Amino acid sequence: MKTFIYMIRHGDSPKEGEEKTRGLTEKGKLDALRIADLLKMESIDAVISSPYRRSILTVEQIAKDIGQEVLIFEDLKERIFSTEGTRIPDKELFRLLNRSFSEPNFTLAGAESNSGCQKRSIKVLKEILTSFRGKKVVLGTHGAVMTLMLGYYDKKYDLDFLLHTSKPDIYRMEFNGQELVEVKRMWNIKLSQ
Repeated sequence: MKTFIYMIRHGDSPKEGEEKTRGLTEKGKLDALRIADLLKMESIDAVISSPYRRSILTVEQIAKDIGQEVLIFEDLKERIFSTEGTRIPDKELFRLLNRSFSEPNFTLAGAESNSGCQKRSIKVLKEILTSFRGKKVVLGTHGAVMTLMLGYYDKKYDLDFLLHTSKPDIYRMEFNGQELVEVKRMWNIKLSQ
C-alpha cells in the first residue's frame, strides 16, 4: 500500500525574530496560497507541521481546504542550531552547516547535532507512515530537518542539496510500507517569482 508524504519547506520568512515565532513575509504568504492551489488535485488526507509558526502558516490553507486542523508534532521542528532561540546570521550558519554535514555528531554547546535531529525526526516520520498508511500527508517542515529526513533514505540528500532548495519547496516522497520508493520535486521556482 502506497503512502505519500509531501515535504513542504516553509515559505520566505523575516530574517529577524525568534526561531519559533517568526512568521512569513508577504512573498511567503502568497507562496503558501500557491502551494495550497498546487496540491488541491492531490487529494490530501492530513496536514502535519513543525510547531514553528512559519511552517504552520505555509500549510494551514491546505488544512482549511480539506476541512481539517493542522496537526503539530514537536519533534518536526528545525534543527536547534543555538541555545539563544534567534536566527543565526547566514555566514555563521553556513560554516556551522558545513561542519555539521561533514561531522554529523558536531554541535555547539547546548544545541543539537545533525545526528540528533535526524534521529528524532525520522522517528516521527516512521510513526506517521504507520498511522497514516495508504494516505497522502502534507508535512510542513524546514530546510535542514527536511534534508536530514531525506538523507536518512538516500545520501545524495546532503548539504549541496540543502543549499539548492528554495523557500518554499515541495518534495513528494512515495513509500511502500516503510520503504522509500521515489522522491519527486513538485515546486517550480518560477511559480514564486
